[in-house]
Amino acid sequence: MLSDVAPSARIQTVDELSNAIRAVINRSVLLKTVTVRGEIQNFKRHGSGHVYFTLAGEESRIAAVLWRSYSVNVISWPRDGDEVIVAGSVDVYTKTGSYQLYATRLTPLGVGAQQRAREELRRLLENEGLFDPRHKRPIPKYPSKIAVVTSPTGAAVRDILEVSSKRAPHIDIVIIPATVQGLDAPAQVSRALALAGRVPGAECVILARGGGTRDDLSPFDDERIARAVRNCPLPVVTGVGHQIDSSLADLAADAALPTPSAAAECVFPNTAETRAFLSACGDNMLARVRTTMFRNRTFARQASEKLMRAMRSVLDENENYLREKSLDITRMMSASMERSESFLTNAAAALDAMSPLAVLGRGFSICKNEQGRAVMDASSLSPGNKLFIRFHAGSAEAEVSRTEI
Repeated sequence: MLSDVAPSARIQTVDELSNAIRAVINRSVLLKTVTVRGEIQNFKRHGSGHVYFTLAGEESRIAAVLWRSYSVNVISWPRDGDEVIVAGSVDVYTKTGSYQLYATRLTPLGVGAQQRAREELRRLLENEGLFDPRHKRPIPKYPSKIAVVTSPTGAAVRDILEVSSKRAPHIDIVIIPATVQGLDAPAQVSRALALAGRVPGAECVILARGGGTRDDLSPFDDERIARAVRNCPLPVVTGVGHQIDSSLADLAADAALPTPSAAAECVFPNTAETRAFLSACGDNMLARVRTTMFRNRTFARQASEKLMRAMRSVLDENENYLREKSLDITRMMSASMERSESFLTNAAAALDAMSPLAVLGRGFSICKNEQGRAVMDASSLSPGNKLFIRFHAGSAEAEVSRTEI
């Protein structure tokens, strides 16, 4: 049979042919990164964590696999019949000789599938505490720099710049461009939020996009954006232009507003209103100071008058007390002087009664010898002794002629 093969043809093994086909597919730029839209069929989640399914079109189908490392990001929403967009790459499974789609992400398209996916993801993130109000950070009242994550060509950025120019033109704005619609939006917005959190001096982030249908806003229900909002180191305010219900990004944000303009009004303080408020505060403070000063002057005057009255009362009381004490002292001194005068009179009378002069006045005299000593006994005298006699009035000198004992 080998004689029927062309002499120039090289015989290949099945493995070689499969590997050659695989090499051709791997070299294709178009097949290395693909995004395919189709309907899920035969969806199976194995105990190993790997997920196998078929992605069907109108006339063809392709086998697909989602490895465990990627399937952890897929919750239980996929069902047979759901229309999805699958991102991944095409490769050859050499064991069966078939090509298949190696998926990295599934995005639901149908309303029912989207609703189930959104609701189950919301419950998952809520159970993790991603939407816990206690984790909400306060929005700065007077920021100096704001980062804005949005499309640089959309209406949202124009609305934000218009509001900021009217309310607070002095605040710096840093625009972080990102696609806010389509399959690339979750990845771009997540990266932009990470960049916004590293803007030097920025104090808050606005995540915004213009209005649209609910399907247009589906990227903001993506888990990547919700986690990026929560993981941003700065407070995040969303304004995604949909007033009917909240996206998962809104639930994760520190503040959620229905439109970009409303988000800007939340973040940018109204300078005119602030000036008016500060002026009113100044006027109010001045009025309070004046009122307080008037009250203090009145209080001081009343306190001074009360103190003067109290001092006068104390002085009057002390004056009366001193007057009474002075009278008491005067009376005591007069009584004491009278007693002293009476005592001196009596003492003088007693002294006068005991005075030798008083004795002499009654007719007695004092006789002294020549030595000037009083003569008390006649036996101390001898005839011829001289005597000096002191009378009540005057004195005399005598000589003893005789003595009698």
